[in-house]
Amino acid sequence: MPSSISNFERRIPERPWPLLTAAVALVTLAAAVGWEIRCRAWGYAPTLNNTSDLWADRRNAVQPDSLVIVGDSRAWYDSDLNELERGLGKRPIQLAIPASCACPVLTDLADDPSFHGTVICSVVPTLFFAPAGPPIENSLAAIERRKHQTVAQKWSSRLAMAAEEHVAFLKQEDLTLEMLLKRLPIPNRQGALVPPPLPPYFQWVDRERRAWMFELAAQPGPLQDRIKYGWLKLFTPRPPPTYVPREAFLKGVGLAIQKRFADAAAAVGKIRARGGKVVFVRFPMSGGLKELEDRTTPRHGPWDHLLQVTGAPGIYFEDYPEMVFQCPEWSHLSGPDSVEFTRRLVPHLKAALDGIGKAPASEPTAAAKSI
Repeated sequence: MPSSISNFERRIPERPWPLLTAAVALVTLAAAVGWEIRCRAWGYAPTLNNTSDLWADRRNAVQPDSLVIVGDSRAWYDSDLNELERGLGKRPIQLAIPASCACPVLTDLADDPSFHGTVICSVVPTLFFAPAGPPIENSLAAIERRKHQTVAQKWSSRLAMAAEEHVAFLKQEDLTLEMLLKRLPIPNRQGALVPPPLPPYFQWVDRERRAWMFELAAQPGPLQDRIKYGWLKLFTPRPPPTYVPREAFLKGVGLAIQKRFADAAAAVGKIRARGGKVVFVRFPMSGGLKELEDRTTPRHGPWDHLLQVTGAPGIYFEDYPEMVFQCPEWSHLSGPDSVEFTRRLVPHLKAALDGIGKAPASEPTAAAKSI
């Protein structure tokens, strides 16, 4: 090796390095504290992110005879675990995923030969029967994470939770640079097929995945309006894409929905054949969103047909005056109301589950086989 290279020595300049290190640390700390103060002023508070790792942790906690909640964000917000445990005698495991279709998770439990427990399944027809897209992808992503989660990912999740329980600005769905840039008021190009924006992060989540609405979202104001009027755009059916013939598109959607009915019937049949139980629940909605859902997915359509093809009991909140609640942002219950709603739901769950025990639990109904 030439001596000119072997004798090279990089000299570190003389600088007050301890002082510079302390200055950088102080500036970083001041910036973090300032951002934390700003985020709390916006209404955010320390809470866990609802990650696939957190879902995988709860899925791993499912025992053969567990009581499990699956479905969408209504089951996530509106189900109080303490009241369900008090009324049904078993601590539920919360597996509901916001903005998701419950069917993949229901199928995942059905395909577990050891599972013979009880499933409370929420049904929002727009999500449950979504032929494709984010509702399916959100459920499948959580299931895949659980199947392929590494040791490093498990420990990373545990360390993240320790920080998230104390720091408000650690919100992956709202306060990352990417998400903040998406909130800039930049108009879309004319004719661009851009999905409507998702609602902001407005809940606390604990390690059992119990969701509790922020008080600010439960009170009239800009945050509540931003959430509830956003639902109308999200739940309004999108027009068929212009690059696919309308007839072909509608036929494909119809076939996908028929398959969803068949998949749900097969999953319920497997669980019941092992002695398990499944009950479907339509959780409360109100205001303009209820008007929209009643018009686009009326009860006599997907809900009634789902009960028919699966042979499972269903609890529709409107059937019982004591379970009709006003949702502050039209789609979910406030924290205190979710506790009271669950307390009133328990007797109906008991009656439905007792009825399953008296019914045959062998195969899906004839209607299901005909799909």
